[in-house]
Amino acid sequence: MPSTFRILAPDEPCSYLPGRMARMEYDYVSELTADEYATVMLAGWRRFGHMLFRPRCRLCDACRSLRVDASRFHPNRSQSRNRKLNEGSVSLEIGPPRITPERLDLYQRFHDHRAETRGWRERQVDPLSYAESFVDNPIPTEEWAFRIDGRLAGLGFVDPLPVGLSAIYFVHDPADSRRGLGTWNVLTLIEETRRRALPHVYLGYWVAECASLAYKANFHPHEILDLGGNWRPRRPSGP
Repeated sequence: MPSTFRILAPDEPCSYLPGRMARMEYDYVSELTADEYATVMLAGWRRFGHMLFRPRCRLCDACRSLRVDASRFHPNRSQSRNRKLNEGSVSLEIGPPRITPERLDLYQRFHDHRAETRGWRERQVDPLSYAESFVDNPIPTEEWAFRIDGRLAGLGFVDPLPVGLSAIYFVHDPADSRRGLGTWNVLTLIEETRRRALPHVYLGYWVAECASLAYKANFHPHEILDLGGNWRPRRPSGP
């Protein structure tokens, strides 16, 4: 796994928990195999494009990697209602990531809505940074395009790995908020993981007090990566 550079970034305000400081470690890789990424992901790293990253905060360990046991998953009532609402109405196209005006527009509208409703930092979609994050990948990556009556309603990026499917990022049309497409994306990931006979769905970092990340713990059973580097079951009542 050739590494061009590894840096420990300076402290900065946390984007997940207001009032806290965060520090990230980054490692740029020019080349990477699915097996190599699976190994470092199991140790707590994540990636966008060729950039690997993991939290290295001085006074906080709230970011915990979370994975769902696909074979044992059973939907709760809310998730069952979500399936009933979307199954048969939302189609899925799986293919290689690409840039189109339709995709850039969806990405922009999703972030504009989150900036307004959740205080996310405002950003203008940049085709170059979009390509670097989602299209130019060191390993084969899948784009999951969810459509309603032909209209692009959701867009996800997924790494198929020997240990399971790893969700990279997901955006959806704010106009479809009632459909809970974020939940539908995870339910679809779990179903596809089962179909491919893989053990887990990796949902990235879970932060209990962050509204944008807390939903991941609603999918049971799941495990979190503890501070000793071991994956342990998490009870619904707490870590």
